[in-house]
Amino acid sequence: MNKKILIYGLGKSGISTFKFLKKKNDVFLYDDYKLKFKTLDIKKNLISYKNIPKFKFDLVILSPGIDIHKCKLSRFLKKNFDKIYSDLDIFYSFYKNDCITITGTNGKSTTCQLMYKVLLDQKFDAKLVGNIGNPILSINNVKKKTVFVIEASSYQLEYSKIFKSKYAAILNLSPDHIERHKNLNQYIKAKFKLLKNQNKGNLAFINKGDLLTNKELKSNSFESKIIRVNTKKNINFLKNINNVYFSTNSNKENLLFVLEISKKLNLRNNVIIKTIKRFKGLKYRQQIIFRRRYLTIINDSKSTSFSSSLSLLKKNHNIYWLLGGIPKKGDKFKLPKKYFKNIKAFIYGRNKNFFNKKLKNKIKSKNFNNLKDALKEILNIAKKEKFINKTILFSPCAASFDNFKNFEDRGLYFNRLINKYLNGL
Repeated sequence: MNKKILIYGLGKSGISTFKFLKKKNDVFLYDDYKLKFKTLDIKKNLISYKNIPKFKFDLVILSPGIDIHKCKLSRFLKKNFDKIYSDLDIFYSFYKNDCITITGTNGKSTTCQLMYKVLLDQKFDAKLVGNIGNPILSINNVKKKTVFVIEASSYQLEYSKIFKSKYAAILNLSPDHIERHKNLNQYIKAKFKLLKNQNKGNLAFINKGDLLTNKELKSNSFESKIIRVNTKKNINFLKNINNVYFSTNSNKENLLFVLEISKKLNLRNNVIIKTIKRFKGLKYRQQIIFRRRYLTIINDSKSTSFSSSLSLLKKNHNIYWLLGGIPKKGDKFKLPKKYFKNIKAFIYGRNKNFFNKKLKNKIKSKNFNNLKDALKEILNIAKKEKFINKTILFSPCAASFDNFKNFEDRGLYFNRLINKYLNGL
């Protein structure tokens, strides 16, 4: 290959891309922040901001978190936009393995995890990669029969140019990441790149009842075969599975996508049922962390928008709803009126005004400076009411970066508070 490559952004994906490419290329590394690296090979490949314009790079590999409109190399990137690629593109240029790539606004990680477990139980050599936390170029021992389950974010797809996936799914679409994509249309187009890049004979799975998805489908043509997943369909065998994780509409929808993809892969139904029975989901995604006859506590720290919380707000009873953080630009609260009386909102953090405005004249709410104080108040009220058939729902509907490293850090903090205050309950 022997190309001169700049890798911009030195998080997980950037470092894994460097390790993948460094042997046969002249690779330079840059990040907007001064990061401390212990390994010599990374240190010696770092390039300064001033020296970047002096080089003529063949490729610029951009980490998903970089916004070309809001970064130090913005002018350079716009000038060299035709040279920008993603780690997904690098993967595709080296491997031609079957990929099941899943995107959408909500449910990506859960659907990918379930698809991955289904494949493993069917004795596939499966790898789970992408936005779920394992960079696609960090995977070793890739064989011809290896199948990749890829969670793809709009950020990853936005910069990808050549990546193709034999199987692709768009679970749902609602306004998200508008601060990055500038408007809803650009966000949707980033997601639909996944379908647009597919070849004839590839399969694309879309939500039959999703308005934004169907609107985009009508205004474009695609080479791949479009399979419309009926997410309102009843799954009869779920009655005998007794897995509470699939009691919400959102997780049923995730499951229906997996079942439709499994049909096309000719997987064995009896084995799929066993997988579904055992499936526990992912941490901090609609995760039931405490359950007694009188009280259920759900940690849904992954929730970063109103749309991601709706299924839990519809499903549960007597809800004490904890929400707060950095809200998404353009986010809208679209819960039907009939559920309002079932919910009391406890809003925490410095963006209380945003949430108060959205919930005004809909749901009764109280304001708190922080999550800890809000939870204490909930527990005091619940104790007075003897915890009768109550649900404490931690579903923030916002990004976590105001007080936490990420949603995992936020979720862990909530679990620790619960362990502390419910000790001996």
